[in-house]
Amino acid sequence: MRAQDGPTLITSVQRAFRLLEAVSGHVNGAPAKQLAREAELPLATAYHLLRTLVHDGYLRKLDDGGFVLGDKVQALRTTSREQALLSRVRPVLAALRDELATAAYLTFYEEGEIRVAEIVDGPRAPRADLWVGFEDAGHATALGKCILRELDDDARRDYLSRHLLADLTPRTVTSSPELLRRIDASPVAPAVTDLEEYALGTVCVAAPVYSGDILGSLGVSMPAARACRMAEVLARLIPTADRVTRGLSLTM
Repeated sequence: MRAQDGPTLITSVQRAFRLLEAVSGHVNGAPAKQLAREAELPLATAYHLLRTLVHDGYLRKLDDGGFVLGDKVQALRTTSREQALLSRVRPVLAALRDELATAAYLTFYEEGEIRVAEIVDGPRAPRADLWVGFEDAGHATALGKCILRELDDDARRDYLSRHLLADLTPRTVTSSPELLRRIDASPVAPAVTDLEEYALGTVCVAAPVYSGDILGSLGVSMPAARACRMAEVLARLIPTADRVTRGLSLTM
């Protein structure tokens, strides 16, 4: 690498950031000449960087020739906000893990799928062997069944129509009507349990949480031999889920 390559690359990045900052000040878009002037860049340099940023999705060129922030910048904003929200509740999940000596899991129902947002485990609280992804095992996990319990009938039908109820263990319920009957009749409602339905030797329990209007679930897993502690776990889990909802619902 030549000596000037490093500084030249850094300078290009700095110029690109200056253009992004200039574009962010114009909600309805601004033309290249105006952006070059505001970013204090030669017009030719601005044109080159603008084309690159448009190509990579960080900017979008409007029909009138103006430039606005692109989808990638919006995605970065969303990711940043989500990480900031999660940072608020990680200490709560860690406290739950330490008190119960169980791994703690946080999931959300987004775009029709159950996705893991956070797992807090440790040497004394190892996570379950996630041998099947949560997207394909919502019917067999406490976290997934908890979300299904909270969904309305149409959303339930939609989810179940798109997911095979695979037989993961001899205890897995693979009939949709029976699964919904058991979920609705959960003896620990609003929580739901998984008694070795996802993995033999492991039991889980989960309670619903919300991040604004986004549904999720907070759960813990433990060896089946500790299922006798379920009442103690529930007494701690349900108020913790309420606390997580409050933390996730605070305005950023």
